[in-house]
Amino acid sequence: MFKPTYLLISIFLLIGCSKPTVQSERHLDQIPPITEPMVVVPPEPSSLDMREWLLPKKNSRVRGAPITHIMLHFTNNALRDPQDPYNMEEVYALFEEYEVSAHYLIDRDGVIFQLVPEERAAFHAGIGHLLNYQEYKSGLNDYSIGIELLAVGTREEMLSIMPPDVYDSISPSDIGYTDAQYASLKKLLDDILQRNPLIKNDREHIIGHDEYAPVRKSDPGELFDWSRIGY
Repeated sequence: MFKPTYLLISIFLLIGCSKPTVQSERHLDQIPPITEPMVVVPPEPSSLDMREWLLPKKNSRVRGAPITHIMLHFTNNALRDPQDPYNMEEVYALFEEYEVSAHYLIDRDGVIFQLVPEERAAFHAGIGHLLNYQEYKSGLNDYSIGIELLAVGTREEMLSIMPPDVYDSISPSDIGYTDAQYASLKKLLDDILQRNPLIKNDREHIIGHDEYAPVRKSDPGELFDWSRIGY
């Protein structure tokens, strides 16, 4: 049986590992937009083969700044269903339930789903800061594109949000990332970079959630191999 405490914090499987409770962080990824208006040119639409499965508009807002960064995350439904942690309907329902979001999600077979149009700011980054972009503090939603990958992190990364027996019941084949995911992520990144020239193709601009919010987040985690996408 799942303990209530762990069930309450299950949402943070959507955007990586988190130590605080849901009640204190439930809306951290819905940081208000920047206050100074900017001229934001919508990016060109993607030509990649992907499935559109848009979240309700309440899960995002009109973007208030130019796109300069990409943030990677992992997500799963392992806490509620460790035997089937990547059921897309259940993961999508969690996004809806907690009104968080990302622009794209890549499943275990490498299928790319678009959840939020790039011209809108998704609720995926929350509170945090980047050393060389202090003006972005807790405002990276407006400046970034969020990409979720269906994955489960290491035991250490996941034990802050699920009981040990739940993690140990997850199939080893469901831990980490797949070859298909890396291949699709590389194609998606190349596509985004081509259409968004303000995003530089380096690790300062293509980051993990853990680099922006290291106290709260650990995704994409130790099992994510940055070299597989050229970094």
